[in-house]
Amino acid sequence: MYNDIAKILVDKDTISRRVKELGAEISREYQGNEILVVGVLKGGFIFMADLVREIQCRVNLDFMSVSSYGNSTESSGIVRILKDIETNIAGKHVLLVEDLIDSGLTLSHLKQLLNTRKPASIKICTMFDKPSRRKVDMKVDFIGLEVPDYFIVGYGLDYDGFYRNLPDVCVLKPEIYTKNMNKKETIV
Repeated sequence: MYNDIAKILVDKDTISRRVKELGAEISREYQGNEILVVGVLKGGFIFMADLVREIQCRVNLDFMSVSSYGNSTESSGIVRILKDIETNIAGKHVLLVEDLIDSGLTLSHLKQLLNTRKPASIKICTMFDKPSRRKVDMKVDFIGLEVPDYFIVGYGLDYDGFYRNLPDVCVLKPEIYTKNMNKKETIV
């Protein structure tokens, strides 16, 4: 797997330190309140697992699975809900947890959808943010690290379902995803 990596962008120790800091920030924000942490699958599950262990208040968990990328390297802008949350969020404080926000299209859509269900509040937390790629104006309440516009994998982030298990966040060699995109185009 590491043969496909151009470089390590963020090492696991830096990630771990920042997750602890985020947990403390979120704990202060929600002090005395119960929160529902909603993880966006599949990419957000590793970050969410680490994050909730750092939050020092009552936490309930749920998950959503959405599709906006497919096997591509860019969001299609069309968000499909593959798995909805099971929790009634009316009157609850909701924290949406995502691995990476780039265009913002997916999280903007999810926040609008969940707002129709009358929560007390909805905030967004992402481990990695690429504001240079933002296509919608949206507020991200808790940001782990801002990253440059590279195609990154590891710590839950994937390409075509792989690399999520890397402990560091790494830049994928462009020939890996361009080669695979060209193969798919010729098959179709």
